[in-house]
Amino acid sequence: MVTIKNKPTNNPLNEYIERLQNGQALLIDNPENVLEVVGILKSYGVVLDAYSNNLIYIAENQFLVFFPFFKYFNGEFSWAKLLRHWWHDRINFEYAEYCMKSMMWHGGGGLDSYLDTKEFQEKAQAVIQAKFAQNPLVMGLHQLFPDFLIEHLRVSAYYSGLGQFWRVMADIFLSLSDLYDAGKITTIPQVVDHIKAGLVADALKPITYSVKIKNKVYDIIPKNIGLTFLADTAIPYVEAVFFRGTPFLGTVSYNAQAYQVPADQARFQYGALYADPLPIGGAGIPPTLLMQDMRHYLPEYLHEIYRRSLRGEDDLRVQICMTFQKSMFCVTTAAILGLMPHPLDTQEPAEQAANQVYLEKWMDRFTTSRLVDVNS
Repeated sequence: MVTIKNKPTNNPLNEYIERLQNGQALLIDNPENVLEVVGILKSYGVVLDAYSNNLIYIAENQFLVFFPFFKYFNGEFSWAKLLRHWWHDRINFEYAEYCMKSMMWHGGGGLDSYLDTKEFQEKAQAVIQAKFAQNPLVMGLHQLFPDFLIEHLRVSAYYSGLGQFWRVMADIFLSLSDLYDAGKITTIPQVVDHIKAGLVADALKPITYSVKIKNKVYDIIPKNIGLTFLADTAIPYVEAVFFRGTPFLGTVSYNAQAYQVPADQARFQYGALYADPLPIGGAGIPPTLLMQDMRHYLPEYLHEIYRRSLRGEDDLRVQICMTFQKSMFCVTTAAILGLMPHPLDTQEPAEQAANQVYLEKWMDRFTTSRLVDVNS
């Protein structure tokens, strides 16, 4: 590991570069932060497990269904579940779809590129023919609007891709909690190392997608395409959800003359690392759904901290959001370190310079983020 002397600086982001170079994390290491991050990731892991299962169910069982009224039931419909659904006594799977749509809209990675290829279109056509061969109305619609059903399958592919990504992340977060409970995780750098190890271990995990029609399996994303967990789902997800996101309805004007929404998607800064926690709980703010889901699975040691806060349970979703942002900076640290162009402990001047440039580019993106706020 490179040893760098701490130098006084007026730019706090330079300090974070030095922290990363010295094996620290973007989030300050103290027992309170460790407890909060592990606790919220335990809750998040439970929720991601549910999100993942539902996304994969929709991709495999609700593809090319025009009105999937019961897609959130995972194939287990009952009147009791329907009443709980209407009463919102359930997991808010709508947030999972919000993330999927953000990821699809921003694009990036091999999954996005593959879905524009002729090979995907040929496989999609085979699925469409198999599913609707005996349905002249739908086949006629397909002739008139040839991209309509293919776009449906593109969306289904993103359901599956995000579901597979979250399957890995849920396991990483839940195992982190187990290690913390066993006393084997005690610092923020250890949290980051655990997440980074999980990302690296599954980096080349294949991303595939198949559907079954009349006992025949159709590969929409076959294994030989070469899509993998890290490059084709994890990195695009971080870019779309952590950094760019989408502007929340009611918080900014969509009027083009107001110039409140950038014309260039690459300049979007509405992701989890930038969002102001205070609107959480308001109508039309998608993360409210996630915070509502996580509140049901908070470990007691974390819930007790929230109860002792100034407003107690009255602003619980806001408190959860603030803790969640801390945890996401830990996940981002793991991603940054895992994607470093050269090892941190390299002694080659050229490699050290490349690492420095790499970290400076990341810090440029954090300029308007909540990085300083979560550490204050």
